[in-house]
Amino acid sequence: MTLPAAFILDLDGTLVDTLGDFVAVLNRVLTELGLPEVRRAFVERTVGQGSEHLIRSTLDHVGADAALLYQQAWALYQTHYRELNGRFSEVYPGVREGLTRLRATGLPMACLTNKPAAFARELLARKELSGFFDFVFGGDDFERKKPDPLPLLKTCEALGTAPAETWMIGDSSNDARAAVAAGCPVLLLSYGYNHGEPITMLPAMQHLDRLDQISLAPAANA
Repeated sequence: MTLPAAFILDLDGTLVDTLGDFVAVLNRVLTELGLPEVRRAFVERTVGQGSEHLIRSTLDHVGADAALLYQQAWALYQTHYRELNGRFSEVYPGVREGLTRLRATGLPMACLTNKPAAFARELLARKELSGFFDFVFGGDDFERKKPDPLPLLKTCEALGTAPAETWMIGDSSNDARAAVAAGCPVLLLSYGYNHGEPITMLPAMQHLDRLDQISLAPAANA
């Protein structure tokens, strides 16, 4: 292992446990549409591929016509998410300490999420995490979302670093697949949202239970 030139970190499931926000927002939307609510377990398996995917999957899950109701649901989702963003979420243990360690290296850092950029920036501000990052990019900043490699490649361009020297830190197969395709080393946290599958099944440079457990020491033969 060699030292990186920069760090890219996912947000939901990596830095902040936001499931409570998603559940509260979705159930407000569903109630207003006269549809049954969803459970936390469903949301945990479904988040991670952007808000559009989450809303369509939720409408399908409750037996609604996604093609007919999507636009109305999307408008309601944005309204309620603006109001509830961060209210039912918590920063994971070890995240502030881990980010402090990464920031102390002096290397550039970016947060890259599939969450809409405005919601991501607001959440980081409300959780007092904004100051750790040089850049924050959301799912609507690029033409495609993770697991496509494009967002990572564009973020590396902003950081001014080569993908092979830029560590991607995430919690799901979306992060891992995007990192592999972009050529970034990947580190995976065990506590996030990986569609119900154990993250340890995916290869990674490091598997971590807490962000502050990250190893930054170069290998002896590096």
